[in-house]
Formats: sequence, structure tokens, C-alpha cells
Amino acid sequence: MKTFKNALLSASLVLCSLLLVSWMFSNEPSVSNSPDNAIILLKFKAQPEKSDLAVSELKKLFEHVKNEPNYVSITLHVDPNDPTNILLYEEWEDLAYYNGEHMNTDHLKAFMANSANFLAGPPDISVWKVKGVFKK
Repeated sequence: MKTFKNALLSASLVLCSLLLVSWMFSNEPSVSNSPDNAIILLKFKAQPEKSDLAVSELKKLFEHVKNEPNYVSITLHVDPNDPTNILLYEEWEDLAYYNGEHMNTDHLKAFMANSANFLAGPPDISVWKVKGVFKK
């Protein structure tokens, strides 16, 4: 009986360990910083006194964008010396998708139509490719 209890305890510990490991890896992005991914930099200029509104509207947009295929991540930056300067660092698995289907989504079209209320004009957009990732 003691051997059975020990075996059951060992099996339980192994199962718990496997569940913990699978949970830890499920929280990591599936693709990030792949050399094939496209990096998109978007520089926005908010209208005077409307930078908070611009950031708020961008965050609302991200809730839709993050559910799109080929989306990897978006990082939003605000210039600490001039909050009307907003920078987005976006990573996508497929540049063709970004330039095509993404640009034609209803949520992006609605954002662009509404952006005249808080942005000074269209963003400056540039596309980059990953050539190396350097971490501490």
C-alpha cells in the first residue's frame, strides 16, 4: 500500500510540474522578433491639448487590432517632453497582410475617420526588418 501511495504522489507531482510548465509557456507570445517579421513605426502628432484623447483612442483601436491574424505586438510611446508626439512600434508576421487586409478593417477605417478630431494629420509610417535582437 505504501508503494502505491508513493507512486500516486510521484505521478501527481509530475502532472503538476507539467501543468505548471505548459502554463508558463502559454503566456509567452508565439512569435516575436522573428527575422521575417515586419516592424512598423508610426509617428503621430496629436492636436494641442488632445494627446490624452489620442492615446485613449489608440488604446481602443488596439483592442481590435490584437485579435487580427499576423499581429504580434504594439508598443505605444509618448514623448516625455512633448506629449503630442506619439510613436507606435508594431510587429507583424506578414507585411502583405498589414498593407492589405489590416488597412481595410472596419475598426481601422473608423479610427482613421475619427482621428481628425484629435490628430494633427496622418502618421509618418516606416517599415523595418529585424536584423538582430540584443537582450541583457
